[in-house]
Amino acid sequence: MLQSTHQFDEPLSREQLCLWQSMLFVQGPGVLGNVRVGELRGDHPMQVVSGRLDRPNVHFEAPPRGQLKAELDAFITWFNQPPQGLDGLVRAGITHLWLITLHPFDDGNGRVTRAVTDRALAQAERQSVRFYSLSAAIMARRHAYYDHLESAQKGSLDITPWLLWFLDTLKEALEQALLRIDRVLMKATFWQRHATTVLNERQIKVLNRLLDTAGEEFAQGINARKYQSLAKVSKATATRDLSELLEKGCLSKLPGGGRSTRYTVLLGRTLDL
Repeated sequence: MLQSTHQFDEPLSREQLCLWQSMLFVQGPGVLGNVRVGELRGDHPMQVVSGRLDRPNVHFEAPPRGQLKAELDAFITWFNQPPQGLDGLVRAGITHLWLITLHPFDDGNGRVTRAVTDRALAQAERQSVRFYSLSAAIMARRHAYYDHLESAQKGSLDITPWLLWFLDTLKEALEQALLRIDRVLMKATFWQRHATTVLNERQIKVLNRLLDTAGEEFAQGINARKYQSLAKVSKATATRDLSELLEKGCLSKLPGGGRSTRYTVLLGRTLDL
């Protein structure tokens, strides 16, 4: 991944793709002893299959081995010399679909394809440092990813639906990155404000848990019972710790109260977590 994004202006080559694939198998093919490492796949048909052995469902079959070198060279030429005016993000989407469809290796095709896609994105942004992960966004939508791949590979040459899905997934990756950055900044600001606040280890642990999950795990706040579970303390200690955090301005009470008072992290005058 570092080679892919930090040296993004280097031309892509077949040898480079084979090198990247070999780097995925530094200990050799392991239990999959028939996997070719550092070279293109063998002569056997390359299929993506599911279902029973006697009734297989073939989702995809890659181009025959005899055509692979010519097809891969055509892709590499296109990647290194893309048509003028082609949008960089659209180019990244085409790159992903084209290379994964060629399926040039016995194993590691998805990871190599994501690396090349990241190079295309780095070239589009003219930036080697990335704060988002397209791979993570794709893996979070893996079922839809495989469905859209199969639809594009079995359908017509109109890949617009694939590109729309790809760009939407990229948008999701960027939005998640912004949320993570906001979370880091909020946490840093919180601890800067409480740099001189005296807290015990239990309180620091629970506050960090609340800050790291950005409210997702404790959408309804935290009560004494949840604090007791997180800090591994008695209910009396949990209640006392929560009262201290409230007094020191680390937590605020949520409306409602009742039998189980709930608290949220106090981030500032307008931002509560």
